[in-house]
Amino acid sequence: MNGMDNKTKKMKEFKDLEFSSKEYMDGQGAALEFDNGYGVSVICGFGAYGNTDTPYELAVLKDGSLCYDTEITNDVIGYLTPDDVTKYMKQIQEL
Repeated sequence: MNGMDNKTKKMKEFKDLEFSSKEYMDGQGAALEFDNGYGVSVICGFGAYGNTDTPYELAVLKDGSLCYDTEITNDVIGYLTPDDVTKYMKQIQEL
């Protein structure tokens, strides 16, 4: 796929995440993989870095595993709104 195809392809956004209960915390989580081999894990609830106004925490995935060595972050990113999550999802899809 060339660069032009990437720009015309619809980017995944927060609304594309399907949240489900996580057994290891009293909250919810969703994971989504992208065509470039990267993906996201997004959680909210007890144990997540968040609060009432900014409840979401995002981690970058690479080939299904946590990835801490991208230009986007070297850790998880907490205290996010749905719009913030979408912004990071788009950046990850462009890696």
